[in-house]
Amino acid sequence: MAKNLLIVESPAKAKTIEGYLGKDFLVKSSYGHIRDLVKTDDAIDTENNFEQKYEVPSDKKSVVSELKKLAKDAEMVWLASDEDREGEAISWHLYETLALNDSKTKRIVFHEITKPAILKAIDQPRKIDFNLVNAQQARRVLDRLVGFELSPVLWKKVKPSLSAGRVQSVAVRLIVERERDINRFQAEASFKIVAQFTTGKGKEQFKAELPHRFEKKEDAMQFLQDCLKASFDISSLEKKPAKRSPSAPFTTSTLQQEASRKLGFSVARTMQVAQRLYEAGRITYMRTDSVNLSDTAIAAAEEEIVKAYGDRYHKLRRYKTKSAGAQEAHEAIRPTYFSQHSVEGDNAERRLYELIWKRAIASQMSEAEFEKTTAKINISTRTENLVATGEIMKFDGFLKVYMESSDEDSDVGQDQEGDNALLPPLEKGQELNLKDMNATERFSRPPARYTEASLVKKLEELGIGRPSTYAPTISTIQNRGYVVKEDRDGRERQYTVLAMDAGQVIEQLKTETTGAERSKMFPTDIGVLVNDFLVEHFNDIIDYHFTAKVEKEFDEIAQGDKEWTEMLKAFYGPFHDGIQDTLENADRASHERELGVDPASGKPVTVRVGRFGPLVQIGSADDEEKPRFASLRKGQMIETITFEEAMDLFKLPKKVGEFEEKEMTVAIGRFGPYIRHASAFYSLPKGMDPMDVSEEEAVQIIKEKRQKDIEKVIRVFEENAEAQIENGRWGPFIRLGKQNVKIPKGTDIEKITYEDVLKWADADPKGKAAAAKKAGTKTAATKKSSTKKTTAKKAAPKAKTKK
Repeated sequence: MAKNLLIVESPAKAKTIEGYLGKDFLVKSSYGHIRDLVKTDDAIDTENNFEQKYEVPSDKKSVVSELKKLAKDAEMVWLASDEDREGEAISWHLYETLALNDSKTKRIVFHEITKPAILKAIDQPRKIDFNLVNAQQARRVLDRLVGFELSPVLWKKVKPSLSAGRVQSVAVRLIVERERDINRFQAEASFKIVAQFTTGKGKEQFKAELPHRFEKKEDAMQFLQDCLKASFDISSLEKKPAKRSPSAPFTTSTLQQEASRKLGFSVARTMQVAQRLYEAGRITYMRTDSVNLSDTAIAAAEEEIVKAYGDRYHKLRRYKTKSAGAQEAHEAIRPTYFSQHSVEGDNAERRLYELIWKRAIASQMSEAEFEKTTAKINISTRTENLVATGEIMKFDGFLKVYMESSDEDSDVGQDQEGDNALLPPLEKGQELNLKDMNATERFSRPPARYTEASLVKKLEELGIGRPSTYAPTISTIQNRGYVVKEDRDGRERQYTVLAMDAGQVIEQLKTETTGAERSKMFPTDIGVLVNDFLVEHFNDIIDYHFTAKVEKEFDEIAQGDKEWTEMLKAFYGPFHDGIQDTLENADRASHERELGVDPASGKPVTVRVGRFGPLVQIGSADDEEKPRFASLRKGQMIETITFEEAMDLFKLPKKVGEFEEKEMTVAIGRFGPYIRHASAFYSLPKGMDPMDVSEEEAVQIIKEKRQKDIEKVIRVFEENAEAQIENGRWGPFIRLGKQNVKIPKGTDIEKITYEDVLKWADADPKGKAAAAKKAGTKTAATKKSSTKKTTAKKAAPKAKTKK
């Protein structure tokens, strides 16, 4: 038995650390938290200093049992969970649950998993920091109270099975308010003047623009007509040096933003990949709001820059974090070894590591140097000047390694172009030849919808949430169905171009696609409904300033400047009173809108949230004739749908003819428009309007799908027609009835027998459970899960206050 037991949070981390320590150390994982608040309504005693009742979940009992035995036999137990508040709380839970004592327990922290960092931590142990524990407790208790007391109010006053959270509700509010800003936005048109000039020397040409725009088409037309017979010359030429500095190394939020822009990663995926890199000892701790680099890291970066690029490329920089609550003792996210330009691992790990390496190394490099030239061009017939700008890079500096992206990079309109074009040699007074000039109608743009990363940026700007809460917040609001992240097609819009042609100005009408969205956050109707109810009745809870103030108070608790129970008392009293008042006095929320009257029946047409989502209704429940219903399509919302759009929904399902003596019907379902034929469903191709599908097109769609299905099947087993090998998205697999079975790596497809199929299917518990569930039976695991859910549901109505 090893003398020392060292406990970390994850098995991957344990494996890495075990390699650095000798035989005297046994490294084990707690697999995250080993206990949590009980699910019942007596979890928090609000009248006894918010005392909590904890339990070890069933899936952690074996872990706790093993750790208890090992801790009892060890001479010293080292608690090595992460260095943030959550990690400190995990150490405290371990201390309490394993019944450890001070004399044989040491707490160590490190923000990188390298041999020197681990050995240094062991040389400098400390005790559990109860200020950090209390800050985590305060957050956990506050969020449980809000969730447990607010959710039942939503069940009663809005819709069953809803839930609310403190930070999540604020995030939804941001998305709802942005959507309403976009819906209210009225685009304003203006005309942008762009000219192309030649110098008369060979093929040299360059672009110039008028600095301001014309609001009226007539004014733009007049400008072009005045320029038809004008002469042009350089009225002034200004050259000045310019510099560009690198950005600070990554914090959690800036890493999430840049990985979204450059790699297309979701916030959750970024954190998962970063966690793997950290646990493998590749990067420093990935939950941080500090941009600070240690002296060791700065020296290592300098050595690598000088070695790889030369002295001129190095410039020592120390960054200070602007965030008030940031932990300066922590470091920014950086590589543990700057000499490793890349790492082994899967594609996502390699790409994210490269991004982190480049950003960190660039932060210690010289500025990029440019010469910026601005030429003003005189127009003989007008008082305005056209302006041409260009820049020449004199020294690439940090740009040799890394260039930061911005949110606008992926959302650039036709009217947004860079000013870093190279200008030909020009002189003051030089005459120019006008090659071409036009005025293009451009439209002002509404505020941009949030991406996951830009939402994190906004939350950080408002002081809401902390590095450890961003990813869970983004995931939660999507999992609850309050927000969807999706692509939406743009719409066509006409715009005018005025152009010079054969000595006159002509007008052209062109078409562009505008408003296309990629991976943007949209509120759902239920998200809007919940948000509006909370804003009306619990404005304090989802007020931006209040939420930021609560975060600041958590920071004060962590620093030992505030008593956590006093903070909770100040919050809970007014909040609990508000809950009671709302339950007793608030009306049931209704997001219903009356759109008009159905001309055929004379009955009212309304739109509202129904049991299965947003719907349009013709008639009312009181009518003798049953009301008619139609679900809203993807992209349609209760707030913005028009009467005409609502009535179009009742045109489906629509019969489009017969095929093989059976009817073909077009309809719209949960996953979009489809054709139903002989109890089978065939999705319509993207972009095809379900209202326009002809009989011939429907038959073609069915035939093509059938052919694809035939090509998908590699082999059918004679013993059982429901057992077949198919080509799937990730390669061949076996479909056995309703169960999908993996084929072991390296297996020759041709040699698979039916006995192999049954053996693999039997060894796949996930597949068996899924198949049993679909068949209406319950495995022991399913029954256990069902019982647990029932217990939780019974316990959910309120957070009990003990009297």
